[in-house]
Amino acid sequence: MAFIFVVMRDYLVRSPRWLQWLYPNRIWSLPNDERIVYLTFDDGPHPEITPFVLEELERYQARATFFCIGQNVDRYPLVYRSIIEAGHGVGNHTQHHLNGWKTSTEKYLSDVEEAQKRTESNWFRPPYGRMTGKQAIALQNRFPEMKIAMWDVLSGDFDRSRKGEWCARQVQQNVRSGSVVVMHDSEKAWDRLRVCLPLILEYFNNHGFRLEKLPG
Repeated sequence: MAFIFVVMRDYLVRSPRWLQWLYPNRIWSLPNDERIVYLTFDDGPHPEITPFVLEELERYQARATFFCIGQNVDRYPLVYRSIIEAGHGVGNHTQHHLNGWKTSTEKYLSDVEEAQKRTESNWFRPPYGRMTGKQAIALQNRFPEMKIAMWDVLSGDFDRSRKGEWCARQVQQNVRSGSVVVMHDSEKAWDRLRVCLPLILEYFNNHGFRLEKLPG
């Protein structure tokens, strides 16, 4: 799940520049001249949805990064292993999908540490995009190599009021070279994901974008 803005339907498809300037130490995009886009998937692994995503990515020889909840890794270790074996990246999404704004720094860091035992990744994404400055400092003191991944394009696939075609259009219209795009391999997003992901992948393929996992 991604960062919620109180605008229109409570979120923005593109992360505004003022927010990126406010948190410059978080990764919003990775600008490049090679038409590379970074697809990311939050909240898995899931026993049915994640394999669907992997199959769709393989059709286009695309790579992505999966931000995994630690307890889901515990539940579905073979699915988690299949992500890595297919050549994709993984990231830490906390052990229990905690909202940092509602969690003490001590508890939040402990939960991240638990998930890190499963993912062993240098990438972290806060659930809902919500973590305090104190939590971010504590996290990077504990894991100096860890990068906090945000995004500049939000698919909206978690929004049950939308159709999958709408989600696909938002990505197609807002993506640019270096964009970090958020999608979800979760039950909440499934009805839209199964429609929008094939459309998005076909669009990227037809417009000369290469899909890579986040580096490092």
